[in-house]
Amino acid sequence: MVRKIAFGVLWLGFTTYAFFLAPPEQPGTFELIKNLSTGQWQGINPLVVALFNLMGIWPLIYSAVVFIDGRGQKIPAWLFATASFGVGAFALLPYLALREPNNKFVGKKNALLKLLDSRVTGVILTVGTIILVAYGLTGGDWGNFVQQWQTNRFINVMSLDFCLLCLLFPALLGDDMGRRGWENPQMFWLIALIPLFGPLIYLCVRPPLTEVGVEEIPSQQPAVN
Repeated sequence: MVRKIAFGVLWLGFTTYAFFLAPPEQPGTFELIKNLSTGQWQGINPLVVALFNLMGIWPLIYSAVVFIDGRGQKIPAWLFATASFGVGAFALLPYLALREPNNKFVGKKNALLKLLDSRVTGVILTVGTIILVAYGLTGGDWGNFVQQWQTNRFINVMSLDFCLLCLLFPALLGDDMGRRGWENPQMFWLIALIPLFGPLIYLCVRPPLTEVGVEEIPSQQPAVN
């Protein structure tokens, strides 16, 4: 219950900040988003370009865990994971608040789960992330980025959203490791404490899920007095 309340309060606080306390929206925000989305990056700070595209990588990282985690949940995990592609942590925080701890996987992997469970997916996401981070760090203007962060709601909230996604991943990590029979506290903390690249490394090295049929799970019979 404490976990649910904490995630709920965090969602409420982040939402309140984004709409009422963040810097004001700038007139050219819609044009900026359109240009970022269509690859028209001329004149845009590479740090902003990299951050915007990394906010597309993060939902894929979470999808590789959430869609699998959702197999054992009463709530539709796919709905929150899909919404995260548009609103990031605003969609994932309610899922974290509503889900129940679950370190079991029951059933067969469909085509989507096989793709998300594949280490190849983790490698592809890692390579794409390295390229984006290198692009932003080598060509970016930090002074300009800080100025935009202080004055532009879109840049400000997107940056905080990125930080939240870095911090929230461990909330799903323990159960995902448990589903794979990977009891390794040292690896858990290594992944949890390395922002962005920790989860990517995890997707590249985690053991594949073992498919378990419902009939293979031993049922607990009530004790007979």
